[in-house]
Amino acid sequence: MRRVLLFIPLVIFFALGVFLWRGLQLDPTHLPSALIDRPMPAFQLPSLYDESRQLSEVDLKGKPALLNVWATWCPSCKQEHAQLNRIKDAGYTVYGVNYKDERGKAKEWLRKYDDPYSLNVFDQAGTLGIDLGVYGAPETYVLDSQGVIRYKHVGVVDEKVWQQLRSIMDGLETGTDIQAGAQ
Repeated sequence: MRRVLLFIPLVIFFALGVFLWRGLQLDPTHLPSALIDRPMPAFQLPSLYDESRQLSEVDLKGKPALLNVWATWCPSCKQEHAQLNRIKDAGYTVYGVNYKDERGKAKEWLRKYDDPYSLNVFDQAGTLGIDLGVYGAPETYVLDSQGVIRYKHVGVVDEKVWQQLRSIMDGLETGTDIQAGAQ
């Protein structure tokens, strides 16, 4: 009986090792979203540039688009900003959600680094971010022409990520049914 007790720590160590090894195989940017294949949450928030202009989920309908959650306090947002400008220059629609930021700093940022956004929602209190399930900036969503969320990417949009997002958007544009899912 004592010999069996000697193997208990070894079994526990082995089980813990398997558990931790499995964790190393997971993608840390893969965060599921309950909003995939659901319409954009309803909101009524001001435009970043014009405090008197109220924007809503209706303004994000019409054609497939990216919805990028960004902020000036976010170093990763600066890292992806040039890519977002290239996406806009390639003819794709990019909407912005300026998340928990200061209006003046955000406007200066866009003046300095160029503005890739067709519309920019000013979400100072983070209410839209909460409704979207934002973990932190940057996060990017693919919207179809009806404003339905088809995909979520957490993290920087670089060229590799853009290729994936573009194939989803092009599929939406041509009517190809793509099972995108959340990342």
